[in-house]
Amino acid sequence: MSVWFITGASRGFGRVWAEAALDRGDKVAATARNLSTLDPLVEAYGEAVLPIQLDVTDRDAAFAAVAAAHERFGRLDIIVNNAGYGHFGLVEELTEQEVRAQLETNLFGALWVTQAALPYLRRQRSGHILQVSSVGGIVAFPLLGAYHASKWALEGLSQSLAQEVAAFGVKVTLVEPGPFGTDWSGASAQHSTPLEEYGDVRREIVEARRIRSRTLSSSPETTAQAILALVDAEEPPLRMFLGRTPFASAVAEYGARMQAWAQWQPIAESAED
Repeated sequence: MSVWFITGASRGFGRVWAEAALDRGDKVAATARNLSTLDPLVEAYGEAVLPIQLDVTDRDAAFAAVAAAHERFGRLDIIVNNAGYGHFGLVEELTEQEVRAQLETNLFGALWVTQAALPYLRRQRSGHILQVSSVGGIVAFPLLGAYHASKWALEGLSQSLAQEVAAFGVKVTLVEPGPFGTDWSGASAQHSTPLEEYGDVRREIVEARRIRSRTLSSSPETTAQAILALVDAEEPPLRMFLGRTPFASAVAEYGARMQAWAQWQPIAESAED
């Protein structure tokens, strides 16, 4: 039996993974901004669930929530930093407040929960931290600059973290989903005020994204068994895609990078001459 701490458990991946864990007899501390959204979990699974109201951007609240979960269950095994949202806006359209808000949730929220959990994981010399990134953590698309900034930062932070905590028996995995039918681009998404000068550009971007979403999106329900296999692995990977499409995107992205780096390597090396 494992004890999970899952942020953003009210819907999407967080809800699916919480139910998968509970269905097999694990315990779950489930957090959400609106506590009432966790009522169905409590009604279905009773004392196996600890519902916690949490805004992950509040560092003190994150530490208190993790402490409450540890006090209730006596240990923590799997930390899932799932809370996050997508911000849609061209780079020139982004306000300071919008970018800071995106980073506060997607980056700093994960950092605060991770920092809160690490003392418990280190002392028990075990644990697994799942950082929910995205295929958007390794590639970038127009209209999502702030979102990509938050996920690319989370990727770098987590890769460093994995090396720092390995000696304590703590594992770190960046989960990188492709397009799934979550609320990421729906009601929870935020949008910048559009600049009319980008009208034609925006229409092309939005249409391309609409077509991709219609043809590629899958249900988050299908991810449950993959996540259980990941947390049960003796040697989990630092990174794992979810879905079929991210791998092809990664091959294309890194292939193009290697080609460009190789083409410009003679000039790069001349910088040391």
